[in-house]
Amino acid sequence: MDAATGGQRVDRLNNVEEYHVENFGCRASRADGEAIASGLRCAGLVEAGDLASATVVILNTCSVTAEADRNARAFLRRVRRANPKARIVFTGCYAQRAPEEVAVLGGVDAVVGNSHKSLVVKAALASASLPERPVEALVSIDSLLESPRRRIAGTVWHDPLFAHSEIAALPFAADAHQTRPNLKIQDGCGNRCSFCIIPVTRGPSRSVSLDESLRAVGEFVESGGKELVLSGINLGRWGRDLSPVARFEELVAAILERTALPRLRISSIEPMDWSSELIGLFRQYGCGPHPRLARHVHLPLQSGSDAVLRLMHRRYRPWHYAAKVDEIRAALPDAAIGADVMIGFPGESDALFQETHDFIERLPFTYLHVFPFSARPGTAAFAMHGANPVHGEAVNERKTALKALIAGKNAAFRARFLGEELSVVTLRGGDSSVTQALSDNFIPVAVAGGWAANELVRVRVGNLSVDGLKAV
Repeated sequence: MDAATGGQRVDRLNNVEEYHVENFGCRASRADGEAIASGLRCAGLVEAGDLASATVVILNTCSVTAEADRNARAFLRRVRRANPKARIVFTGCYAQRAPEEVAVLGGVDAVVGNSHKSLVVKAALASASLPERPVEALVSIDSLLESPRRRIAGTVWHDPLFAHSEIAALPFAADAHQTRPNLKIQDGCGNRCSFCIIPVTRGPSRSVSLDESLRAVGEFVESGGKELVLSGINLGRWGRDLSPVARFEELVAAILERTALPRLRISSIEPMDWSSELIGLFRQYGCGPHPRLARHVHLPLQSGSDAVLRLMHRRYRPWHYAAKVDEIRAALPDAAIGADVMIGFPGESDALFQETHDFIERLPFTYLHVFPFSARPGTAAFAMHGANPVHGEAVNERKTALKALIAGKNAAFRARFLGEELSVVTLRGGDSSVTQALSDNFIPVAVAGGWAANELVRVRVGNLSVDGLKAV
């Protein structure tokens, strides 16, 4: 049995030699792509040196914005130009949101929605078989599905209800050899924000069990890994679907107490899921020469205007958010604190945007992910956009204003550590003069000297760089 290839062993196809997996979007999507690549390696394929040599190309797509869809289509055209003989499997959120649209794009050989993502490896191997290879030597995709009705067309596997999806995430890719890999322990979301297509593309919230999560962490530690990133679509909801019900902070505590993981970093968590118990774990483990819990917190904001948050159907008010940030800053005075901010939501006037600007100015943010609203068909905000759009010129001006604001905050945050020591993990082997690294509080650090990748080292900060620090 092999979980990475869908539960059954797949013999190597001698006429399939090289693969390329192109990942789009979030950390959770990247974790999916890593697992798919691992499954292909288990089936005997090797990673292609470039697109032109790949026999199989997997497009692991995002669909959170119209721009994400365009990027996927543009990459598809690039593959076809560079390698017209490659067999292409289209998967991910775009494939789940619009399978029929994707299926008719030129050059797509198979479409696998997120509902059937555990079958991507088998679909890739089947699509890559040459005509002269006996069909009976391949695994039948139909035989793996609970119902043929879920097969929309000859090369499309998709279920809008996610009835076929029993697990939250594909297996952890222990052989990915990344310095800071993502362990995806949750998938899906039930929040139903008015602008968001994710409940459609990812389905309901589903959690990897505590035991399976700990097994994956142990595997990473045994391989010599230093920093692991916990990721998910709505990470703070981990455990709510398990029996018995569990809480995210219980998982974090179990990882820190029951494994020897040197450093755990937590990706984005909704503000209402930052419990006092979770913050207490940061206070306990986010200290010492090499903090085991990275001093880095990310709370999606979207808007600092109460009126806009209500239109977005967000589940908190600005004052709730501010109180949570204050609690976190009191516990972790040197932590990086980041947020996602959406610009140009339908009906966002200059005055309402100013509320967001002023709100961000008051809080101790160290970085922001600023992005424009994108109207997604099938969401409540799609109709709002048609009735009350925000013009592109205003969006660009607001985005520029927020970027200037956060640039000053980020520079001031980094300057605090001049002359201080920080714990960093080296990201890749350096030359004889400098090695790129990342501090536990999310600052890029250029470290003097040629260090090997995946080392936890303590360095003294000497100077500022354009977007980070320089250490000696």
